[in-house]
Amino acid sequence: MTTGLFKHLKGDLFGGLTAGIVALPLALAFGVQSGMGAVAGLYGAIFIGFFASLFGGTNTQISGPTAPMTAVSMVVVAGIMQAYDGNLVDAIPAILTVFIMAGVMQIILGALKLGRYIKYIPYPVVSGFMTGIGVIILVTQILPALGYYPAEDDAFVEEFRPAAEQRIMNNYLEEQGATRALTSADFQQAAKMGENISLEQLQTESRALAKKDASGVWGTLKTLPTAIQHIDYTALIISLVTIFVIFGFKRITTSIPSTLIALLGVSIVVYLAGWEVRTIGEIPSGLPVPNLEIFTGFDFGAVSPYFFTALTLAFLGAIDSLLTSVVADNMTKTRHNPNRELVGQGIGNSVAGLFGGIPGAGATIRTVVNINSGGKTRLSGMIAATLLFVIVIALGGLAENIPSAVLAGILITVGIGVMDYKGLKALKSIPKSDVVVMFIVLLLTVFWDLVYAVGIGLVISSLIFMKKMGDVNTRKSGIKKLAEIEDLDDADYSRIPIKLREEVFIKELSGPMFFGYTSDFQSMSRDVPSYATHAVIRMEKVPFMDQSGLFTFEDVLQELIRKKISPLLVGIQEQPRYRLENIDIIPDLVGQEHVFDNYDECLQWILQHVEDTVPPQSGLRSSQQTNE
Repeated sequence: MTTGLFKHLKGDLFGGLTAGIVALPLALAFGVQSGMGAVAGLYGAIFIGFFASLFGGTNTQISGPTAPMTAVSMVVVAGIMQAYDGNLVDAIPAILTVFIMAGVMQIILGALKLGRYIKYIPYPVVSGFMTGIGVIILVTQILPALGYYPAEDDAFVEEFRPAAEQRIMNNYLEEQGATRALTSADFQQAAKMGENISLEQLQTESRALAKKDASGVWGTLKTLPTAIQHIDYTALIISLVTIFVIFGFKRITTSIPSTLIALLGVSIVVYLAGWEVRTIGEIPSGLPVPNLEIFTGFDFGAVSPYFFTALTLAFLGAIDSLLTSVVADNMTKTRHNPNRELVGQGIGNSVAGLFGGIPGAGATIRTVVNINSGGKTRLSGMIAATLLFVIVIALGGLAENIPSAVLAGILITVGIGVMDYKGLKALKSIPKSDVVVMFIVLLLTVFWDLVYAVGIGLVISSLIFMKKMGDVNTRKSGIKKLAEIEDLDDADYSRIPIKLREEVFIKELSGPMFFGYTSDFQSMSRDVPSYATHAVIRMEKVPFMDQSGLFTFEDVLQELIRKKISPLLVGIQEQPRYRLENIDIIPDLVGQEHVFDNYDECLQWILQHVEDTVPPQSGLRSSQQTNE
């Protein structure tokens, strides 16, 4: 009888094969979008898919390149290539080092058991980011869908020739200045170089600048008028047909992946028709080999600016993977191990980076396909990765003929699908503050920087949350002026004799004592009149106290004592009590005899120890006594 991994072999086999087929066109497309080529997407799907399944904490998870991870990877690739004058071959070691850093960071997150905290990232931040990613993919695929490639347009590239000459000379001066102080002879030599720059060198630099200028959302929008003037209608028709097939075939059946039908069907038609179109280029058909230049040619200066980008990749991959794990749990009625999942994803991304693959995460659609096709264990993910490996080895040469316009069409459908329509549909019903956060993150993601977009979104969300929590605490907390209540209003406080109601004031606290509430709590010492002799502070509903809350609490107690008002503490929970005792607020400021487990104990102490020392202040006490 088979056990363990092979207990559900038939289901895992069908699930893995189906998920691998679904992953194939997406891996190719994401690889091209990243700027590293289709093979980088395939290697990412192979190594992440295999090792994340082997070491991960979600049995049915299928991992590989995803839209959000590819969008961030595209930023890394473009930025590092710029530092290497647009030369991808020279930039590869630094790029892969950043990818490996992201994987190592994920392993550390899992080892530190931080997986459970990922769920605290606010939904508006995730929603704005995902919709922004969708917009980026859509916009950046417009030029490939039109069949326009700026770096191949000689007229467009020529515009960057003066800047290219200047950059070549600046690079020379930077190289000289790195080893010694520059002299006038160096500048003369640079000027002389400008006159003797080879045409090939100048053309290479100009193409790199043209490609950089037309990249990203802003670059695409700036270049769009030129692209429209140079539309390749064959490429445009191929892209539109691809999109039509993907969306149209889903209406016929979902048992066969529509992206695969579009990839194979449109590519075969283009090949048989003999159309001259741009293809995705060479795909190595041999065994993948590790890129050892990552270690032998390591350059800390080249990768250090991308530390936080690597951290963003790590967190983004963690969020993406764990959200997919939750989906898998709901479908299979199981429970994933979040920390083990992060370790598995980190190992997968690290190995993928070593072999030249782009980073990835748990992929929701591929995971759902796996489960629906019978996948039960981690073996299904390993089978999916193995299928892709076999395709690379056996059919890599055929894949080279896939038109780039087909992948552009596939990516456009991915961009449409990755947007958070659930969040967009709920705009009218969710709080305005959440809408603001969502659109700030969306706009920053699209037009500025993905890393800062998430960070700023988290900061704004945290500030809004703390403001709301402080407001809630303020509304629920309050001073009870016993001299002004009717006996029937409150069963607790009506038991305090009328003659003591101007000596005793009661402050009810509700909610955590944290820095967002400190300013409102400080007003307590001002609210209690100087003629009072005791202030009861009820803390039954205070589950937590941070450092700011602790020091503010101490300040309030000291002010009350200065005014000769004795504080009485009631119902302190475990965490606040530990903090109060840790810095000796109890018993130095408030003795143990003034700390009570519940209100009844406090009431008995008041009846026994509080004296009537205050004359009637407003005639209220006299009128109440007369009524009695």
